[in-house]
This record gives sequence, C-alpha cells and structure tokens, in this order.
Amino acid sequence: MTHWVRYQHAGAAGFGTLESDTITVHSGDMFGANQSTGERIALAEVELLAPCEPSKMIALWNNFHALAAKLNSPVPADPLYLLKAPSCITTPGATVPRPASYDGKVVYEGELGIVIGKTATAVSEEEADGFIFGYTCVNDITAADIINKDATFAQWVRAKSFDSFGPFGPAIVTGIDPASLVVRTVLNGAERQRYPISDMVFSARQLVSRISHDMTLNPGDVICCGTSIGVGTMKDPSNSVDIVIEGIGTLSNTFVQ
Repeated sequence: MTHWVRYQHAGAAGFGTLESDTITVHSGDMFGANQSTGERIALAEVELLAPCEPSKMIALWNNFHALAAKLNSPVPADPLYLLKAPSCITTPGATVPRPASYDGKVVYEGELGIVIGKTATAVSEEEADGFIFGYTCVNDITAADIINKDATFAQWVRAKSFDSFGPFGPAIVTGIDPASLVVRTVLNGAERQRYPISDMVFSARQLVSRISHDMTLNPGDVICCGTSIGVGTMKDPSNSVDIVIEGIGTLSNTFVQ
C-alpha cells in the first residue's frame, strides 16, 4: 500500500507519499509520470490539502443493502447518483461552518471514496481496476432538510454542495482491496457508523464501469460510494467528526453551528 498526499509547505503546494510521520516529496504528476525528489518533510511541518483536485465528485444514493432494507427501499437496478460541486471541497482538518442561509439539520455521512487515475470512458467491469488510482475517506456532509423542501423537485445537489461540505482524505491509498474495508464514523468521541464495504449494492469496479458509460471520468475524480446505517445530525455547537477506514486513515473535521 502507498499513501499519497497533497500538502502546503513554505507557501507552495506539493505532493508525495506518506510513511509514518514523514512525506517523501515527488515531482511530476500524481496520476502520470512522477518520481521522488529525495526530499523528506515532517508531516507536522505541512498543512495537508485535499489529496487531489477532482473535476467532479459523484455521490451515490442507496448503494448498501442494509440501508435499503432499513428504509424499505428497493435495491436499484442501476447506480443512483448526483454530483457535488467541486467548490464544496475542503481540506482534512478544516472547520466546516454552518451555511448562513440554512438553519436546519446538517448530517454526516461517512463513506469510501474511489479516486480515478486514468481517463475512463465506457470501460468494462473487467477493465475498471486499471482506471482506479486508489481509495480515500469521505464525509458527504448534507443539509438534510433541503432535499425535500420543494415537493416538485428533490434538491440533492444543493443540499450537498455548500462550501466546505465535501471534505475527503487525508490520503489516497493504492494497492488495497476495498471489499475488505470497514467504514466507521465517530461523532464527538462516540461511534455512530460501522459498516462493511462488502455490503455495497454496486462494487467499486461496477461503479466505475457503469458511471463511465454515462460520463467520462477524469484523473482525480472522486466517486463517493454512498453510506449505510447510522447517519445522524450534528447538534452540538462544535462537532468533531472522524471518518475512519483502517488501511486508509482518519479524516477529521469540525462542524460548527
């Protein structure tokens, strides 16, 4: 496994591989030709950025059997998804403020993210692994009361695209089997979600294949795989939220009212 990160250091952005508490700096393109420069930087000396800059974030709905059963919702025949605006992306460790224009429920959604490594158009399920760069942690933050505010139009994109509602990271991990992973969400020290990726309706390969037949996926694009049971409201004045996926890392952010 390799952990890739982006960071800000001495006024400049860079990327490299993280091992323990040290970043090995790379030059070139994370998703193309790159090489180690030989420089090493202590993790404590940098500010971590979102580990890539996606042209789009694709967010799945109803992609876990357990949640579908709880909601008494039929398992979909095709992936159900929406796009989160790229402007919602924020960094690991960032504070996420309540939107000034919204006073309703704001919920966390701990998720696995698939990061695309090569341009993918109409790829087969068998080919899909070759287009996946790696995996990351996502908190798909949602202004829940907006979704059904208008009876004539479900406002998923608006509800999920406020500034800072798209934290992911802290790293992109390559060489890992997503089917073996478990997603945990910890809110203010209490575990609220724990579910296996193996319960997904559509696997990572299937998602990449199916979505690439709808739209071209670009290097750095993130597919948020959807969430399962345990989504809840962040109610305290200040809420610490950790999305924990062993093997990938812990994405930590704070939501403030």
